[in-house]
Amino acid sequence: MTSHQNTQTMKPATAAKKLGVYLDATPAEFREGVVSRDELKALQADPPEWLRELRRDGPHPRPVVAAKLGVSNSGLARGGITEPLTTQQIEELKSAAPEWLLKERATQAEVRREAARLKQKRLQEREKNAERS
Repeated sequence: MTSHQNTQTMKPATAAKKLGVYLDATPAEFREGVVSRDELKALQADPPEWLRELRRDGPHPRPVVAAKLGVSNSGLARGGITEPLTTQQIEELKSAAPEWLLKERATQAEVRREAARLKQKRLQEREKNAERS
């Protein structure tokens, strides 16, 4: 008895998210079809020119914009950034350094410090528990 292995596919929105690109900026053939896992792996391993260009110049989706600016997605919203931005727009924002961006970067840095502190604390507690056992 042989087993059939179905090819797993995903919606273009899911594939775009995994590739870190803004779906509406992708070519029509990408947006209108489905993407198999093998196709996704091929796009990641050897990106075509359109994908390299989108990753380089944008427009970028919110998570990518947030990461490039060093803020959270919520921080983007608080700063009034609701649309995708190009790499040039992101660089201009960094250069202008508006007050909201500086504040959100500081908030994000504090969140990361607190997460690291809690992780260290949990690790120390596990070590203590292991010693007791």
